[in-house]
Amino acid sequence: MSESSEPTRPIEESNLEPPPPPPVEADRVEPVPTTALPDDDAVIAPPPTRPSTKSVRVLAILVMVAGVIMIIAGAVTWFVVRDQLTDEKIVVSDDADFLAGEDVTGPFTAYAQADVINQHALEASGGLTYAQLDQDDPVRSTVMTASFLRASLFTSVVAFGVAFFAFGIGIVLILIGWALMRVERALRRYP
Repeated sequence: MSESSEPTRPIEESNLEPPPPPPVEADRVEPVPTTALPDDDAVIAPPPTRPSTKSVRVLAILVMVAGVIMIIAGAVTWFVVRDQLTDEKIVVSDDADFLAGEDVTGPFTAYAQADVINQHALEASGGLTYAQLDQDDPVRSTVMTASFLRASLFTSVVAFGVAFFAFGIGIVLILIGWALMRVERALRRYP
């Protein structure tokens, strides 16, 4: 005997397929309106053109001009400071650690002379700086003068450094401008 008293029904194929999903808003396709073809007398708009590269060219020129200005400013500063030091007729002391006997005309000779001035001032004061000396000490004015001279020489060293930095930045800006010009030319070649 059968375990179930109900007779078995054959499975229909239509019962195996799942029902279709409900329509989703994004699945709806709007009909595209059709337009009539233009008459022979109608003007047809030209195809869209690529964006202008004029702004890239202008930027490249501005960057290169800024580079030239920086190079000129750096060179002028360098030569003005050098001429001012040369006019002072300073010679690096013979007992300097390096560049002894050289005329002070550049950053290295200015640094060497400032260093030897510091050595002489410390020898004269017994190793004490201007701030450490008593106000009544007669050596204090000598150490003060040495400090002023060193500060002036170090200022020229810094000025040489700024001039060199400006010159270097100018070269970098010119290279960036040149690269932008090449990019602009490449963009013009391709549609």
